[in-house]
Amino acid sequence: MTPLQIGILGCIILFVLLAASLPVAFAMAVIGFIGFALIVNTHAAASMITVELYETFTSYSLTVIPLFVFMGQIAFHAGISRRLFDAAYHWLGHLPGGLAASTVGACAGFGAICGSGPATAATMASVALPEMKRYKYSNELSCGTVAAGGGLGMLIPPSVVFIVYAILTGQSIGKLFMAGILPGLLIALLFCLTIYARCIINPELGPAGPAMSWRSRFLSLAGLIETLALFVLVMGGMFLGYFTPTEAAAIGAAGSLIIAGIRGQLSRKMLMRSLMETVRTSCMVMFIVAGAVIFGRFLAITRIPFELATWLAGLPLPGWMVIGMIILFYLASGSFIDALALILLTIPIFYPVVTTLGYDPIWFGVIIVIVTQMGVITPPVGVNVYVVSGIERDVPLQTIFRGTMPFLLALIIAAVLLIIFPSICTFLPAWIG
Repeated sequence: MTPLQIGILGCIILFVLLAASLPVAFAMAVIGFIGFALIVNTHAAASMITVELYETFTSYSLTVIPLFVFMGQIAFHAGISRRLFDAAYHWLGHLPGGLAASTVGACAGFGAICGSGPATAATMASVALPEMKRYKYSNELSCGTVAAGGGLGMLIPPSVVFIVYAILTGQSIGKLFMAGILPGLLIALLFCLTIYARCIINPELGPAGPAMSWRSRFLSLAGLIETLALFVLVMGGMFLGYFTPTEAAAIGAAGSLIIAGIRGQLSRKMLMRSLMETVRTSCMVMFIVAGAVIFGRFLAITRIPFELATWLAGLPLPGWMVIGMIILFYLASGSFIDALALILLTIPIFYPVVTTLGYDPIWFGVIIVIVTQMGVITPPVGVNVYVVSGIERDVPLQTIFRGTMPFLLALIIAAVLLIIFPSICTFLPAWIG
């Protein structure tokens, strides 16, 4: 067999293993090792896998992941997520579906200090679902809102997915962070409009809550101070050149510890719980990255990425149609494969295509995150849906999936707008740059 044929066979076997629920990291590493050994030799494959595992787990660039995850864990246990939700509820709770819209706003705020979609969904599920249940919100609307809103943590910086994309493609982490701000706010707005429209049509889905006084509304804004301070400290310091993204992550983690200490919520038990969750999440991400790097080495020697890039670039089609085909692929695959794993698996294949066609890699990074954001709320994988289901066990899984469908439409509209108006993604990076 030729290297190209071995590569195609390896990709097919990989998807079979993923469908059989083999852990993504191990599936990619095993296929990458065996494929490399078949094309080169076993000794070279063993040497390659040893070097890649060592370099991944000693990579200075990847230290931003555990640091940002730790920042989000401390922020959650310090009660920042609760204060964000309370502030949003004071301003939006009196509207039809106001509690659900408040949840979206709180997800956007918590995403700015968390960086993980599933973690944002889990956090807001524990904060918002009891309140929506108390006000007799429909399970479909409440659980669907938390699952979809949690996806904002993937897009609004600091985003773990952006960090991994930047490392894979050699792009600036800071520019990707800035590129995600306006699209993240756009999607949050579209989510709120979706909720409002649904509750106007059927008021029983999300009854309006009591109106708050203007005084209490303005007092509630104090709950935003910590989040804004952390966000400005991390993002502002990075773009003013005071520190690198890795240093920014460390300073953000230290800032969250200081906030927890000032609030009197920094205890040994809370610190240990945050550290354990950080280690668990970070190890999962690092193993997936290592597996993807090994599989990427295998793909490189098969020349599949380069052959595909040449073939797609040579098609007698306009560039936007090729991009559309790639987006449809991500949309379909995202329903079966975890978002981070999908990006790690496919970026080495599609990134050369995008650059060959002359598209902005920063814009493409945002588009890919939005499309994979759709995957975390669509069956059968729908990671965020499973996270919410694990917390709200009395709500059937199909009810939550049904509740996410209107938000899927909002994400499709957002993706179309970003394709038509790419400056929504590129304006802030270009302006600050």
